Amino acid sequence: MTHTTLAPPAPAPAAPGIDQRARRTARRKEWLHWIAVHSLGIAAAAFFVLPFVFVFLTAVMSDNQALTRDLWPHPWHWSNFRTVWDTPGFLTWWRNTLVYAVSGTVLTVVSSLPVAYALAKFRFRGRNLIMVLVISTMMLPPQVVIIPMYLFWTKQMGMDGTLWPLIIPMAFGDAFTIFLLRQFLLTIPKEYTEAARVDGCGELRTLLKVIIPMIKPAIAAVALFQFFYCWNDYFGPQIYASSNTAAWTLSYGLESFKGAHHTNWNLTMAATVLVMAPVIVVFFFAQKAFIEGVTLTGVKG
Repeated sequence: MTHTTLAPPAPAPAAPGIDQRARRTARRKEWLHWIAVHSLGIAAAAFFVLPFVFVFLTAVMSDNQALTRDLWPHPWHWSNFRTVWDTPGFLTWWRNTLVYAVSGTVLTVVSSLPVAYALAKFRFRGRNLIMVLVISTMMLPPQVVIIPMYLFWTKQMGMDGTLWPLIIPMAFGDAFTIFLLRQFLLTIPKEYTEAARVDGCGELRTLLKVIIPMIKPAIAAVALFQFFYCWNDYFGPQIYASSNTAAWTLSYGLESFKGAHHTNWNLTMAATVLVMAPVIVVFFFAQKAFIEGVTLTGVKG
């Protein structure tokens, strides 16, 4: 007598339409789950990105539409960027800003790095007091010293109407840059410098050949901080360069698009986009080194 085992009946194949709806439902649930998990990040990103979107959309509107509540340009006036670019003096302001930002960044990093190295690796009397004084200068509002500094650079040195009063002081170091670099240098074991000295390296060669290759992320971070500061600086050029149109920077030149009775908001926003573009490009290509440097400085410091 033979026994026959009955297998459970195989499920009937789903209809193509039902299977497609199930995949769409699963995909929709995955999207909703992703949005729920990243909701705070999305809200924060929108908070920072929407002003840039508003500026860009206004930049390609007509003059009349820029004064209305319309949010979408119709038609798109791409020629606004050309109008701003052809504005007399705009290329000069661009060149002045580039010279100010690049020279200020190089001078600040070159002058601050040896100071930070000495404060982090050398043992001498008064080292902590010097560090306290450096940090104290960070807490000093610039408005406190602006009058004596202005009288010195304009009356004594005769540099009114130039950017030299802003560039030259950067050759003597920056407190914030010194502080960040010192905090990062403290995390480097002293065995590296001692080994370099045993091999016959002087302090300058140790700094150039051993230390700098190890702190490239920190140098990139402080360099970007300084570049962004110089590029967006408005207060300094207003104080020292406002009397000379040929010495204006982009941040101060934006004021020229505002008249006493009428402001061309579309051209002002187009100029703002052109001012922001280099900063965004620099950050886009250097964001990895920038974030790495800030993270290492913050974690290890």
